[in-house]
Amino acid sequence: MELNAYKTLTQKVPPKKKPRTRPLPKAKEKYLEAEEALFQGLEEHLIGYERKFQFEHTKNWRFDFYIVKLRLLIEIAGSPWAVGRGGKKIANAFNKYDLAEDMGYRIERLEPHQIESGYAIRWIQSQLERLDNGTDQTISADRLD
Repeated sequence: MELNAYKTLTQKVPPKKKPRTRPLPKAKEKYLEAEEALFQGLEEHLIGYERKFQFEHTKNWRFDFYIVKLRLLIEIAGSPWAVGRGGKKIANAFNKYDLAEDMGYRIERLEPHQIESGYAIRWIQSQLERLDNGTDQTISADRLD
């Protein structure tokens, strides 16, 4: 039936066809530049990593990078997988963080300017050096309190 005929017979406007699924949110330009900078830094310093890491295969939760040796999950602010505004999104993100920590991962959320300034790579390298040097303690072993 044509649109005009439908309108005249029913006195109604036909329902608009909407897509059933919403596309993923688009990443911001700063995020894309920061992700590329972190990728280049990890490649340059030969740090073992995995991109777009999905730690729970039944969930659609991803972290931008996973540093294998440190069991460190990195999320860059502004990514499509990062926390947005709104109650459900924030609650869902806290569930994501809690589940990742329960599974034994460490989580770091980095801003794009921290990555582009080189702070993130230096920090990751210092964590790897600390791990390679032996004990990873913050309290001395001879203290018996």
